[in-house]
Amino acid sequence: MNLMKNFSLEGKVALVTGAAYGIGFAIAEALAKAGAKIAFNCRRQEHLDEALAAYKAKGIDAVGYICDVTDEEGVKRMVADIAERLGAVDILVNNAGIIKRIPMHEMSVEEFREVIDIDLTAAFIMAKAVIPSMIERGGGKIINICSMMSELGRETVSAYASAKGGLKMLTRNIASEYGEYNIQCNAIGPGYIATPQTAPLRERDKDGRRHPFDSFIVAKTPAARWGTPEDLMGPAVFLASKASDFINGHVLYVDGGILAYIGKQPK
Repeated sequence: MNLMKNFSLEGKVALVTGAAYGIGFAIAEALAKAGAKIAFNCRRQEHLDEALAAYKAKGIDAVGYICDVTDEEGVKRMVADIAERLGAVDILVNNAGIIKRIPMHEMSVEEFREVIDIDLTAAFIMAKAVIPSMIERGGGKIINICSMMSELGRETVSAYASAKGGLKMLTRNIASEYGEYNIQCNAIGPGYIATPQTAPLRERDKDGRRHPFDSFIVAKTPAARWGTPEDLMGPAVFLASKASDFINGHVLYVDGGILAYIGKQPK
C-alpha cells in the first residue's frame, strides 16, 4: 500500500472561495502542490488581477472569477463555467468571509445580516451548487473554514461568532445528509493567524514591547506564537484527499492549542 498516494489530489478540481490572498490563497497553493487544478473567486477586479499574478509566480495556472458568493445565480454560472473549463468541482473550500468588530448593542441589523450572509449563507449556496454533481460522480469533499469563534464568544464579534457557530452545524448537517453519497464535509478552525490584516496587532513599539493584543494571544497559545497561513496547508490537503475518506462532520482546529488551554495563573 502506497500511503502517500492517499494524499495526492492529481486530477481533482478544487474551488476555493475568497482565495485572492491570505488563508484562502495558502490553501489553494497547497491543493495545487498536491496536484489539484485550482479555481477561485473574489469580488474585485484589482484583487483578481493581483491574485492571478501571484498564482503565476508560484507556478500555478489558476482560473479566477469575479463572483459574489451570496448571489446564487452568479454562483451557479461560475460552477458551470468551471465544469466546462476544468471539469466538475471535486473539492470545495468555503473560505470567503468577513468580520465586523462592533459591540452588539451598536450593531445594525443590516451589518449583522451582511456577516451572516457572507460567512454562513454563502457556504450553503456554494455547497448546494456542487453537491448534485458530486452525487452524480460518486463523491466529493467540502471544507468549511470555521473559527475558534465556532466554540467561543468574545466582545464585539456577535455576528461573526453566530455565523461561524452556524457554519460548524452546517458542516455536520451536510455530513449527515450526504455522507451516504461518499461526500465528506469537514471544517478547519484556524486560530489567530499572522496575515497582512493582523500585522498592526503584531507590531512592536519603539522599546521592542509587544502590542497588548499580541501579548494576549501569545500568552493564551501553548505554541506561544501566532499561526501562519502555511500551518493550514497540511490540514487542507488531508481533508481534501482520500486520506480523510472516513472522517465526516469534523472540525479540525488549527489553533496552536488555544481551545485546550485554560491559561496561565496570574502572578
